[in-house]
Amino acid sequence: MLSWAAILEKRPAQHKVSRNIYDRTLMSEPVPDMTRPALEILIASPRGFCAGVDRAIQIVELALRKYGRPVYVRHEIVHNRFVVERLEEMGAVFVEELDAVPDDAPVVFSAHGVPKSVPAEARRRGLRSLDATCPLVSKVHREAEHHHKVGRHVILIGHAGHPEVVGTTGQLPPGAVSLIETVADAERFAPPAAANGTDAALAYTTQTTLSVDDVAEIVAVLRRRFPAIHGPRKEDICFATTNRQAAVKAIAEQSDLVLIIGAPNSSNSMRLVEVARKAGRRAALIQRGDDLTAIDLAGVARLGLSAGASAPEVLVDEVIGALGERFAVTTREVKTIDEDVLFKVPTSLRKA
Repeated sequence: MLSWAAILEKRPAQHKVSRNIYDRTLMSEPVPDMTRPALEILIASPRGFCAGVDRAIQIVELALRKYGRPVYVRHEIVHNRFVVERLEEMGAVFVEELDAVPDDAPVVFSAHGVPKSVPAEARRRGLRSLDATCPLVSKVHREAEHHHKVGRHVILIGHAGHPEVVGTTGQLPPGAVSLIETVADAERFAPPAAANGTDAALAYTTQTTLSVDDVAEIVAVLRRRFPAIHGPRKEDICFATTNRQAAVKAIAEQSDLVLIIGAPNSSNSMRLVEVARKAGRRAALIQRGDDLTAIDLAGVARLGLSAGASAPEVLVDEVIGALGERFAVTTREVKTIDEDVLFKVPTSLRKA
């Protein structure tokens, strides 16, 4: 992982960067260098960290301040290696299951949420647990619990194996949730029989990081087939996912190529790549500035750039710096909406 000093050294001098590892402020445009091809970068806004990711990272940092090293984290706190490696340097230890956590140690549950069995096991063992589940994911959990309580079978629209799907499914007893990933799944779905032999009443919830357009297609099929199905009062796809997809659509309309900064296991980042491609543009996912060597930039005069909700702003800065080594770069931010949502950290950590 590049040090902060190394990142600064790689950037063009015209770009001034704050010392916050996650923040970037573009103070002025560089003076065009006519010896290199011109490249205009359209930077999507909003992009990068969402409120849930920011809160989860704060929880780990504050836990380290309160308890000291090490603080254990079950699963990656967010899906970004740069963030995970930085927290490891600070003293976080990432594990996949609680059996790797020593007795009485502090442990943080990731932003994606966990099955009910996980905090139950932590309580049984006396672990000092902190829940960094995004509040919008917790909202989906409560919805699923409510539907089950009133006798509805829950359809979860999401991706098999994703930690958020595992966590939501784990809020209910086995067999109470059916996973649907595609329109074809929705067409094939057969409701389980209720106690009286008729089809069970149905409700649906969704993973929070899905494509807005894809979910709309799946829900349309479910509503056509099951007109009485219950849905969420407010959409389950989180505002940050929706806003970032809208911003990518806006830059894709004007770009020759769209690059999304994020991790391959980040659902919201991969959805941004899909959104750009559905807009008819060539698009690719990159994790760091060095990944640009694998991208064909020939003939690209205007490049769209965004970052998934778990990618820190410093990586946007790093990519622009790397592009500035090859092109005469100018930048323009394309803002579609202001985001000002903040989620509070647990009361037990606020003094830290």
